[in-house]
Amino acid sequence: MAFIALGINHKTASVDVRERVAFTPEQLVEALQQLCRITPSREAAILSTCNRSELYLEQDHPSTDEVLAWLAGYHNLSLEELRACAYVHQDDDAVRHMMRVASGLDSMVLGEPQILGQMKSAYAVAREAGTVGPLLGRLFQATFSTAKTVRTDTAIGENPVSVAFAAVSLAKQIFSDLHRSQALLIGAGETITLVARHLHEQGVKRIVVANRTLERASILAEEFGAHAVLLADMPQELVNSDIVISSTASQLPILGKGAVERALKQRRHKPIFMVDIAVPRDIEPEVGELDDVYLYTVDDLHEVVAENLKSRQGAAQAAEELVGAGVDEFMQRLRELAAVDVLRAYRQQAERLRDEEVAKAQRLLQNGTSAEEVMAQLARGLTNKLLHAPSVQLKKLSADGRFDALVVAQELFALDEGSDKRSQ
Repeated sequence: MAFIALGINHKTASVDVRERVAFTPEQLVEALQQLCRITPSREAAILSTCNRSELYLEQDHPSTDEVLAWLAGYHNLSLEELRACAYVHQDDDAVRHMMRVASGLDSMVLGEPQILGQMKSAYAVAREAGTVGPLLGRLFQATFSTAKTVRTDTAIGENPVSVAFAAVSLAKQIFSDLHRSQALLIGAGETITLVARHLHEQGVKRIVVANRTLERASILAEEFGAHAVLLADMPQELVNSDIVISSTASQLPILGKGAVERALKQRRHKPIFMVDIAVPRDIEPEVGELDDVYLYTVDDLHEVVAENLKSRQGAAQAAEELVGAGVDEFMQRLRELAAVDVLRAYRQQAERLRDEEVAKAQRLLQNGTSAEEVMAQLARGLTNKLLHAPSVQLKKLSADGRFDALVVAQELFALDEGSDKRSQ
């Protein structure tokens, strides 16, 4: 049995590579089933966000080369290109990595809360695909429990710090008075919801939410007193928008250079601040070449994030200790579970021997043998049978020079070498 965590993230791969390795929600079930069919992975889950794509696996024996080859082939990357930015963690390290990720300790914004929900979604999709079994399932549950403890017992989750918050903080640096600004939010998912909340708290009065479906946009808009439109209406809204923040699951850019150029002309070249949080990107990179456009991607938020890190370093140390305790507890329970099958088989064997001796004793009683003699024979026969197999094996191991096995046997049977001497 081996746990494996394999993937890329914002620390090891550029946004260009991350968007090529990203999985769409529609791909996940089929990808998981293919992963378990083609590689030696018995259980699997995939976490794919704007900052990371990770595979969580359970295998009989660690076999990462085939998994890397599958991942490269699935996304049409060269294996060499993937190896250059991929990381692999095994067993205890894989458990620790998952718990750190879920606790926000491996995020671009330290302690950001969204990742736990995203990991829970990854688990739910893997269950739907039928690729999570008892071992990986236990690991996910232990991971969620540890992450909850980190959130409850440390200050790492205090203050609204996230990629969404970082984007709004950057907008505040560019526009001295956000009250007079209009914001166009593209998408209606969790990240955009956080962006809308932060903008609303900063006093932005005019917020427009553009989405593929008007119903979802309207639900979000109603919460913050915003206006909902379809993606097709973006060109008209772009003209009046000072802030544009986009985060959708689209595989192709939905806002191009031409549309932004036309909007700038109508705005008389009044600047537009844009943040593209999506991976793959929603806004064509060429938009950043335009004068009067300030375009940032998730990778450009590092400086804002760095400021937030300072206030959370103390909490992070406490969180790391809780994660370490979570890893130790999980691995201990896992080792205990490994003994269950052996104990079950040993008990079944002992019960079979007991039943044989009881049946023999009953026959002796029926034949008129005294109860005292039957009891003595029962005790002697059961003792001999229970000790027979261990005695044979210990003699064999000793003859083979396996003296370490004798030490283990001494501990296993709770034998005290000095007990006989003290009883004399």
